[in-house]
Amino acid sequence: MRLILYLGKGGVGKTTTAAATAVRAARMGYRTLVVSTDVAHSLADALDCQVGASPTKLSDNLWAQEINVLEEVRQHWGELQGFVSNLLKRKGVNEVAAEELAVIPGMEEVVSLLHIRKQAKEGNYDAVIVDAAPTGETVRLLTMPETFTWYASRVMQWETSTMKVAKPLIRALVPASDMFDTLPRFVEQVEALRATLADPKISSYRLVVNPERMVIKEAQRAATYLALYGYPVDGVVLNRVMPSDVRGHSFIEQMQEVQASYRAQVHDIFTPLPIWEAPMYSREIKGLDDLADVGAALFGDRNPLDVFYVGKTMDITKQGDQYELRLPLPHVEVNKVNMTKRGDQLFIEIGNFRREMILPTMLADRPALRAVFRNGELVVQFGAPAPLETA
Repeated sequence: MRLILYLGKGGVGKTTTAAATAVRAARMGYRTLVVSTDVAHSLADALDCQVGASPTKLSDNLWAQEINVLEEVRQHWGELQGFVSNLLKRKGVNEVAAEELAVIPGMEEVVSLLHIRKQAKEGNYDAVIVDAAPTGETVRLLTMPETFTWYASRVMQWETSTMKVAKPLIRALVPASDMFDTLPRFVEQVEALRATLADPKISSYRLVVNPERMVIKEAQRAATYLALYGYPVDGVVLNRVMPSDVRGHSFIEQMQEVQASYRAQVHDIFTPLPIWEAPMYSREIKGLDDLADVGAALFGDRNPLDVFYVGKTMDITKQGDQYELRLPLPHVEVNKVNMTKRGDQLFIEIGNFRREMILPTMLADRPALRAVFRNGELVVQFGAPAPLETA
């Protein structure tokens, strides 16, 4: 089974792209579910169909779902949340505050992902296509398995060291809310979820961008953090590209020139990932037939469920107090490497090739010492951060 997640800044066309991919896959004979995890659901609008909180069949091989996160939390987490809330109330915390404090960070995001994994695991579909929330929320969602596991492990350690004596008493007071059995089981599910999300044979992440500066910057940051957490990105959708045959209007021609510059940037920045381009349409895209047209424009004769790229787009390793960043650039000719670093931005020039990238926080305050091209990879070394000045 394939799990494909579309990510991008709000308003770039993730929903349309995810829905178009799902319609394309369904018409090729694959049992396909398209799911929205965005709180501000717009999937039903794109499909021009009623979509519920459980999978709704729209046509042959095609189902859609807009996940109700609050309901999922109540179903899958109510037992444990109720236990923690009651425990806090007995500690003197007022009822409203106890309910809020009982929510473990990232709970909603983890539950959404667990629901998607459940759909995949049950084998009812050949593919699950995810219309994800805007980039920042989705990156937070994808990092939640690690964050949640860390948090839960601390809770379990706390239970072992300080609550052991009180365990019989707590079970007597709250017999229906057994945290000591529920939490380890939940952590097991989250760890299995993490393995699924990072498996390139199952999961693929695709960035959706428009030929606009701020959109491209946000996609770069998303690509950086996906690479850091080991999530396999296999392509980029460059959406709303203006057709080149529109002439005779100075405003349109100026927009085409601006887009041409950003189109070139997208191809440079995201190499070696494949780039799929979708045109800007003169009509509103809605309904299954319109979405089928978009899917055909994007993928042509290719199967949208294929894995289009395998391998890391970035690798960071620590060596003593220094870090080494590796970028695969298989199609770049070897030449002198020029490098400039400004804050969290790194600018690389190799001959006519130019690459601008967003660095993760761990490298933003470190000096870039040198860059070399080795075996089809650009290797950049970062030194120790400068010591803090004291007054």
